[in-house]
Amino acid sequence: MIRQPIISVLGHVDHGKSTILDKIRSTAVTAKEAGGITQHIGVSEVPIDVVKKICGPLLKASNTKITIPGLLFVDTPGHEAFTNLRRRGGSIADIAILVVDVSKGFEPQTIEAIEILKEYKTPFIVAANKIDLITGWIDSKSKSYMEAIRKQNQYVTTELDNRMYELMGRLSEFGINGEVFNRIKDFQKELAIVPISAKTGEGIAELLMVATGLAQRYLEAKLNIEVKGQGRGSILEKREIKGLGITIDIILYDGSLKVNDTVAFARADGTVATAKVKALLKPKPLHQIGESASKFTNVDSISAAAGIKISGTGLDDAMPGSPIVQVVDQSYSDQIKAEIGDVFKTEKNGVILKADSIGGMEAISRLMSAAGFGISKKSIGKVTKRDIIDAFAMNAIDPMSAVILAFNVGIEDDAAEASHTSGVKIIESNIIYKLIDDYKEFVEQRRKNSAQKAESTITFPGAIEVLRDTCFRVSNPAIFGIRVLEGRIKPGYRVLNDVGEVVGKIKGIQNEKAPVDMAKKGEQFAVSMDEPTFGRQVRDAQILYTDCNEEDLFMLSKEFSHLVSVDEMDLLNKILNIKRNARKRR
Repeated sequence: MIRQPIISVLGHVDHGKSTILDKIRSTAVTAKEAGGITQHIGVSEVPIDVVKKICGPLLKASNTKITIPGLLFVDTPGHEAFTNLRRRGGSIADIAILVVDVSKGFEPQTIEAIEILKEYKTPFIVAANKIDLITGWIDSKSKSYMEAIRKQNQYVTTELDNRMYELMGRLSEFGINGEVFNRIKDFQKELAIVPISAKTGEGIAELLMVATGLAQRYLEAKLNIEVKGQGRGSILEKREIKGLGITIDIILYDGSLKVNDTVAFARADGTVATAKVKALLKPKPLHQIGESASKFTNVDSISAAAGIKISGTGLDDAMPGSPIVQVVDQSYSDQIKAEIGDVFKTEKNGVILKADSIGGMEAISRLMSAAGFGISKKSIGKVTKRDIIDAFAMNAIDPMSAVILAFNVGIEDDAAEASHTSGVKIIESNIIYKLIDDYKEFVEQRRKNSAQKAESTITFPGAIEVLRDTCFRVSNPAIFGIRVLEGRIKPGYRVLNDVGEVVGKIKGIQNEKAPVDMAKKGEQFAVSMDEPTFGRQVRDAQILYTDCNEEDLFMLSKEFSHLVSVDEMDLLNKILNIKRNARKRR
């Protein structure tokens, strides 16, 4: 059987995600089809007959044979819901709709949504919302954008075109080739932008048409399921309902579930637990997720794709974002672990991550890895004092990792106090990309501060060649030309010859009589030194080295390792060997 595609709606706060879903629901209801709309837990199911009624001749014009039974919209839009719609290798959502307010453009959660959609490789459509706010817009009283645009004056159409081009420009910054849906020649190469008004409903027909067409044309194979097969899904939320106790809201994407089935899922630490289904609960018509048992109707079984609330024994440890499978044999544990994959995998060095769900943890882990950062510990729930202790211990390995990233979770009181006394930084956010950006900013600032500290306390490795025929003064001070072969030199650095003898201290560095604070590899300047006499301690073509010590080696190999290259570390070891050999000769 072909199931309906699961469609998740994402976008920035107040850009109209919920309004779009409300309009689709109300439009479907007013289409007056038998059973016009079915409310499941966390989703709204729009049958294909209703889609056809709303779209009118638009679907026929696409010349696509429609075999999908309808569209299943996730009613809990946002990045949290989307990341919890997870399965190994990607998302349960077959298609996403990214809502963008055309009067505001891209905002923080818009950017986050795009990054997450790209990470999960989920095809998506842009709903360019609030076209009715363009000055002079005339409400066409139609659900079709194509009908609405014909009633607008030239100023409105020009202004709308300008805003569409702005959207295309922003999408191109993310490597995405976007185009208004009616100008697209190849939907596999261009991202569809559908101008809509969630308030008036204009464009809803085209939005449903594009979603239906894309699902039918490109996702039909993915939508094939075994109706009576093993139930598989993902946990969206866990909550306590009066009269029901602990319940979980799930999206079932394959197979079926029935009352008295045993289901398996992951705990917060990645281990596997099971529970028995006591009841399968669907909201009563026109109700969504409620907080009272009276808002639900009991059903004996449910088939994919659907949303359902499960009441049962043993659900206390169920974690949002966890896969959930019907237990049909002893392989359930391996199935859950395979679905989770490396979500809980950590590295020796890295920050500590606390998240509210497995989905959020996975999304953050992917983006942190892409940014080149490690995570040494991951868990679900509030930041604890133990987390502070573990983060503090990272100071000895990598001070940049002595940080806790807290995504959408609280901080226990004793942990907050321990953070203050230990100096462990806790970075909090309920926006994934902002959490990572704040950490990047922290790292950059720490590196800047450490660089300033290092410059004042450490002698960096440097090798210079005395240039031939560039002695400007023989002594008091000796002034001659040099080229930096490797590393760097600064005024105040003592320099050695190749047998470990101190030649003197660099008094100054000049470039055409202008003082220079530092000379780096490849640069040529004149240096002045009080101690040596040119022709005796210093000669043409001689190689001199900065006078580094063992403490410099320790600091540059640990806390300040990011400030030196591999070649510079090799030079530092060479300098220390020269000094060690000199001590042996003495």
